[in-house]
Amino acid sequence: MGPGVHPSWNVAQRLRLTPETIDSTLEEVHALLRERGRSACTWEIGSSATPSDLAEQLRARGLVDDRDPYAIGMVLTEPPQAQPEGIEAREARNFDEFRTAQRVAEEAFGGDVGMDDEQLRARYEEQLATGVWKSFVALLDGEIVASASSTYVEGAVTLNGGAVIPHARGRGAYRALVAARWANAVERGTPALVTQAGAMSKPILERLGFRGVAEITILLDEFDPALSN
Repeated sequence: MGPGVHPSWNVAQRLRLTPETIDSTLEEVHALLRERGRSACTWEIGSSATPSDLAEQLRARGLVDDRDPYAIGMVLTEPPQAQPEGIEAREARNFDEFRTAQRVAEEAFGGDVGMDDEQLRARYEEQLATGVWKSFVALLDGEIVASASSTYVEGAVTLNGGAVIPHARGRGAYRALVAARWANAVERGTPALVTQAGAMSKPILERLGFRGVAEITILLDEFDPALSN
C-alpha cells in the first residue's frame, strides 16, 4: 500500500492462488484496503502467477484492464549510461524535497496522492526510520523536475515511480534518476536494478541496458464506489 488512495498506489501482486482461493483472496484484499479507507486497487498478474488464467478469472469477477494494462518486468546488472550533463540526480535531502517529489509524481501521473502535509510528514519519518526505501529527485536549473524511489530487497534495488513533469521531459532527468539509483545500489553492495516498465518507460530502459524477464497484466479493481464518494 502506497501513500495515497489512488489505485496505482495500492497493489496486489506476487499471486500464487488456486481456483478455489480466488474469491477468498479478493475478500481479504478488499477488507485490508477498506480498513484504511481505500476503495480501489490494482492487481498485477505476472507471467508466473497461478492459476495460469488468473487474469481471465479476475475479469470474470468484474475487474477491468487498467489504463496502461500491460507491463514488463526488467532487470539491469551492468552500469547504465553516464548521467546526462546539466541534470543533478540524488536522494531527497529533507522533508521539503520529499514533499516536492510527491507533488511531481502527482503532476506526472495525473493522480492525487491524497495526503496533506501532516500525513506526508509521517510518511517521510517512516522512510527515515525503516530504511526500506528512499526517495530521489532530479534537478534542472535548481528546480526539482523529476522524482523516483528505490525499495531495498535482498540482492537488488527495486525502482519505483519514475516521474518527470511535462515541461522537463526529453532532457535526461529520467535517465539521471536511473543512474543515481544504480550508484546507490552499487554502494550498498547489490549491483542490480529491477523494475516493471509500461509502454512509456520500456524503450528508455531498454536503451539503458535493461532486459525483460516477465510479462505483467494490470487490472483495475474498483470494489467499493460508495467509499470513494
